[in-house]
Amino acid sequence: MIVIVCVDNNGGMLFNMRRQSQDRVVRRQILRHVGKAKLWLNTYSCGQFTDWQPQQLEIDENFLQHAGADDYCFVENIDLLPYEQQIKKVILYKWNRDYPADVFFEVDLSKWRLEERKDFSGYSHEKITKEIYNRQGL
Repeated sequence: MIVIVCVDNNGGMLFNMRRQSQDRVVRRQILRHVGKAKLWLNTYSCGQFTDWQPQQLEIDENFLQHAGADDYCFVENIDLLPYEQQIKKVILYKWNRDYPADVFFEVDLSKWRLEERKDFSGYSHEKITKEIYNRQGL
């Protein structure tokens, strides 16, 4: 599976069960990247994608268990470590800020190959960094 995650400088994803931030430019980039494929996510995250066509979204509380090898998964509030062996690509959006966090992205990307890094201006953030990692050996 291909996971898409947004993090702060310390890998934080959530604080007090709330997302740290969101950005409409990031959502547009995700839409372009996913293209005509489906985006798997849970009900917590689906509110961010209300402008997407319903047929583009696969909403399931256990989506990481059901997603296939080439499926895109947007993850905000789930520990990815139990699914690490099924992940073949990580698309990471970094807010480039320090936020309080109590849920973190725990996958050690030092074992992965950085394929792309690009900075861009978001709607709510001056600088957002997009990084794409592939599992070594794939």
